[in-house]
Amino acid sequence: MREFDVLVVGDANPDLVLRGDVRPRFGQQEQLLTGADLVLGGSAAITATGCARLGLRTALLTAIGDDLFGEIVRDQLRARNVRIITAPAAGVPTGLTVILNEADDRAMLTLPGTIAALRPADVTDALLGRARHVHVASLYLQPALAEGLAPVFARARELGLTTSLDTNWDPAERWDWVPEILPHTDVFLPNSAELHAITGGDGPEKLVAAGTIVVMKDGIRGARAWWPGGESTAPARPVEVVDAVGAGDSFNAGFLAACLTGRTVREAVAWAAAAGSLSTRAAGGTAAQPTLDDFAD
Repeated sequence: MREFDVLVVGDANPDLVLRGDVRPRFGQQEQLLTGADLVLGGSAAITATGCARLGLRTALLTAIGDDLFGEIVRDQLRARNVRIITAPAAGVPTGLTVILNEADDRAMLTLPGTIAALRPADVTDALLGRARHVHVASLYLQPALAEGLAPVFARARELGLTTSLDTNWDPAERWDWVPEILPHTDVFLPNSAELHAITGGDGPEKLVAAGTIVVMKDGIRGARAWWPGGESTAPARPVEVVDAVGAGDSFNAGFLAACLTGRTVREAVAWAAAAGSLSTRAAGGTAAQPTLDDFAD
């Protein structure tokens, strides 16, 4: 029996989510907002809290500064039953993202800070040996980790773990490292734009033929997945959307929770679509994440 069902590796930082008249106008013009929330952010942190909320024994390997923002992150992770394992980041401030939220779109301003501090060496064999599954998020905000992630995933598999990856968007649109990492990846969790960019529009067939399960976030249409020998779709849950920040990370958590508790891939795709939808019912990425009761038969 391993200590953790899932070890999530990646970013953790506060998100300052602003709503209302959020398009900046310079020239010292003051603008009035309709809402502001300081919430737990970072794709890895949101995925970790979603996994814990769905009953998984969850650890998060991340880098957090010794500052006010770091204390906010620690407090919120502990309150959500996530075990925090911190990597060295001496003297580096905790990262921060400011999200300017409009009804149908958003802009994000990010201070990288500790977000970029993780290194492959932080993911030790001893740590991997404590978990059943390892998930990595926000690849392109963590270039040092990304450059050595393929060997990390290879070691994880040798130690008996399964692996999953959510790259998020590559701002440079080069998609470095992905070709080396995916052969060691059991579950790949892109959105439709990311999948199109990574495969050059050719679809997931080559990835699936190599043994990877591809689970695509498909916006208001829900989810679509392909795996060796099968494929399926699942609709989004109808909800009144307040904020879509972190919905993809809750989607990941739904899929992982289903798989790691013995559900089929088809069932896990349905959990993913539902978890992503339900998380949009409140501001920020964690306030409305589902519990197991939301998946009761």
